[in-house]
Amino acid sequence: MRLACLAFGLGLLAQIGLAQEIEVEAHRFYEGTSDSVVRVISTADLDVFEPFLLEFQRTRPAIGIDYTVTSSTELHRAMTQDHTFDLAISSAMDLQFKLANDGFAQSYRSSATDSLPAWASWRNLIFAFTSEPAVVVISRDDFVRQPKPVTRQDLIALLRENPARFQGRVGTYDVRVSGLGYLFATQEARASDAYWRLTEVMGRLDPQLYCCSAQMIDDVASGKLALAYNVLGSYAAQRIAEDDRLEILVLEDFSNVMLRTAIIPQSAQNVEYAGALLDDLLRAGMRDTPSAWVLPPLSDRRDPLPAAFGPIRLGPGLMVNLDQLNRRAFLDAWESGMEQR
Repeated sequence: MRLACLAFGLGLLAQIGLAQEIEVEAHRFYEGTSDSVVRVISTADLDVFEPFLLEFQRTRPAIGIDYTVTSSTELHRAMTQDHTFDLAISSAMDLQFKLANDGFAQSYRSSATDSLPAWASWRNLIFAFTSEPAVVVISRDDFVRQPKPVTRQDLIALLRENPARFQGRVGTYDVRVSGLGYLFATQEARASDAYWRLTEVMGRLDPQLYCCSAQMIDDVASGKLALAYNVLGSYAAQRIAEDDRLEILVLEDFSNVMLRTAIIPQSAQNVEYAGALLDDLLRAGMRDTPSAWVLPPLSDRRDPLPAAFGPIRLGPGLMVNLDQLNRRAFLDAWESGMEQR
C-alpha cells in the first residue's frame, strides 16, 4: 500500500469523516446509478482491488462503492471503535479472527459461504478468499554473479558472508506497526528456529523496515534494496509481470501462506450489499480457471511450492500471539535481534 496514495481522494475524505480518525492510505468512491452505497475498509491497494470492484459494479450498476485503504492495525482499531463500514477486508488474518471472536463481526450465510472448504471460514463469521505466500523479492542485478538462496539456511549464509554487499540493502516488515508482518514473523518463528538466526543476521546489516509490501518491492526495483523478505507473493507477481529487474524466490524449506479474509462488521448498515460483495469475493476465491485478477484463488497451485506449503489455519490459535504479554515478549526479542547497533 503506497503511502503516496495518501493524497489521493482527499476531497472525499472530508465527506466520510476519516481523515483525523483513521490513517487513510487511499480512498475512492465508485458512483452508482442510485443512492445505495456499500462501504468497504480494506488493506488491499486500489490498483490491486479495483478490477474486482469494477466487475462487481458492472453487474450491479446501481450500487455505489466507497472503498477505503488503511493498514491492518488501523482497520482493526476502526472496527473496535465507532466507525461504520459494511465490509472489512484484511491480510492480517489473526486480527480479523480476533474481531470475529470478540463479537465485532456478524454471522452471514449464503450458497457461496456454504461452498467454501471448512478451513477457509469460521462459524459463518470470517471468510477467506485468497491464499497468498510470503516470498523473497530480489534485484536481478545484485544476483548476477551470486548464487541464489533456496532455503533460509542458504539466505543466512549469504548475508553473513557478504556484509558489505548487503549493508543497508535488506528490507522486511517493521512488525511493531505491520499487522501482516507480525503475523508472518510469529508464524515463522513458530515453524523454524532459523527465523531468529535470520533476524539476528539481518540486524547486523542495518535493515530497512517497512509497513507494507508495495514499498519494499518499489525499493528493490529502484536498487535501494538488494532483497525484500516476506513480501506478499501476489503483489510481487503483479509487479514482476511489468518489471524484469525483479525476481521472486520461494524458499524451499517452507512457506508462510496467509488467507486474505473478509468479515461483515456488527455495525454494518447495508448487510444486503455487503453480502453480495462478499459472495462475489468468495466465488472469485474459488475459481479454478485462469483469471487476470492478481489476487490468487484459495486453491492456486500453479507455482511450485515447498512440501511444507499450507495456509495458516483459521482458529483460536491465531490469538496466542495477540495476547499482550506474548506480544511484548516477541517484540522484545525481535527488537534485540533486528535493531543491533
